[in-house]
Amino acid sequence: MIETSSNHILFEMRHVSKSFGQLKVLEDFDLAITAGATTVIIGPSGCGKTVLLKHLIMLLRPDSGQVFFDGVRIDNLKERQLINVRKRCGFLFQAGALFDSQTVSQNVGFSLYQHSDMNPEQIKKKVREQLEMVGMSKMEDRFPSELSGGQQKRVALARAIALGPEAILYDEPTTGLDPIRAATINELIIKLQKQLKVTSIVVTHDMKSAYKIADRIVMLKNGHIIADGTAQQISNHPSDEVQDFIRGDSTVVGS
Repeated sequence: MIETSSNHILFEMRHVSKSFGQLKVLEDFDLAITAGATTVIIGPSGCGKTVLLKHLIMLLRPDSGQVFFDGVRIDNLKERQLINVRKRCGFLFQAGALFDSQTVSQNVGFSLYQHSDMNPEQIKKKVREQLEMVGMSKMEDRFPSELSGGQQKRVALARAIALGPEAILYDEPTTGLDPIRAATINELIIKLQKQLKVTSIVVTHDMKSAYKIADRIVMLKNGHIIADGTAQQISNHPSDEVQDFIRGDSTVVGS
């Protein structure tokens, strides 16, 4: 667990509701996320974890309610106004979402070419630094198809941190990885937290990962928070529902 003394709220959702057709995913939902800490979001499939994550940078907009970033309301901003918000956040998609036709170097440097004033040589140097940080040095000229799943995740993470974000949002970062590669990703999340002093929000169903990286764990079910606390508090939570999920009870996980 990473120590943090910050009380500054970086992300906040107030009375947010989101539905897809008749399906209510978030309902009158409130959440405040402290800067500099790692908040892990857990819960059964379909409970709204990824929907929550995407609301934080307006990849999805709420049907009602308000979303704030660093004290500024963002759910009512136009797309062009959201560019500066998104530049301050890195997003690691579940499948990595690398561009198949681009090399590792081009993938990592993409946002730098789009949103920085760096010249090509400066970008090349920055890309090498980011790849070194995630343990992918000397892979610049490879294509995603030449990488393992774990390597693709690390390249995607290098791309997510290229602009020096204040926050990194992770959507199921260890899904599809074997235990060794999953442990590598967990260590990278901790490393980036310490070195870059970022705010991390991690959506996962992997309790081993959650316990390792979290300052705070929030559990969702049916669009509501049913548990919120430190790893130890969640581990010892009195609710049978929470304990069943932690143990992987199929009646809860499949609900």
